[in-house]
Amino acid sequence: MKTALTIAGSDSSGGAGIQADLKTFTAHKVYGMSVITAITAQNTCGVTDVHDVPVEIVKKQMDAVYTDIVPDGVKIGMLSSPKLILAVAEKLQEYQAEKIVLDTVMISKSGFDLLKPEAVNTLRSELLKLAYVITPNIPEAERLSGIKIETKEDMLKAAKALEAYTDGYILIKGGHLKDTADDLLYDHGKADWFLSERVDTKNTHGTGCTLSSAIASNLVLGYSPFEAVKRAKEYVTRAMSTGLSLGHGAGPLNHMV
Repeated sequence: MKTALTIAGSDSSGGAGIQADLKTFTAHKVYGMSVITAITAQNTCGVTDVHDVPVEIVKKQMDAVYTDIVPDGVKIGMLSSPKLILAVAEKLQEYQAEKIVLDTVMISKSGFDLLKPEAVNTLRSELLKLAYVITPNIPEAERLSGIKIETKEDMLKAAKALEAYTDGYILIKGGHLKDTADDLLYDHGKADWFLSERVDTKNTHGTGCTLSSAIASNLVLGYSPFEAVKRAKEYVTRAMSTGLSLGHGAGPLNHMV
């Protein structure tokens, strides 16, 4: 059985973060492990509080995983502070981690700031260079690249700017575009577009976490980055489209689809 590690925050409502990642790994028949970086108090209506796990505990969790069941791939989610980012980067390099999918989590759907402003530069300088695939949405790509994105042409400009920080694949998610929801996969001058229609649902809690962990799952299963993204997008679309309706806000996806 292939294995994958998620390094991310915990979502008490089960729709995003560590919980969404582990459900997604299982749905893809990949054995999942976790390093918890933060405990959040949140539900479908929003995030009310965040408590960072001490850096030494994060490092010891990574040691525990890598000295026993070595992951075939890694998904990284919420890392709120420069110290956490540096600690995770250090351990990933120490253990020569492979197939790292970095979901550049910055702001929750309810508007809660999950990444401290002073951590943006550390994320850009320390983790982007280690990633095999990065998956920013449009607001995240704007903050990382410094380019305002309103069109698909702007997405391409931002991807080219991000090449200065990563040798990996850059997936800019287009869900915040006005007219389409097209995603861009960019790699060293090659641009592939995934044309997407919006799914008419309010139940979108954890879509970013689920997409990135699905990409990681498909990568460890042996698919190319293009095919991994394609299959992950199909999975997320199905998971959003089943009509699961839980909670009073933006409900979770059906990971068991």
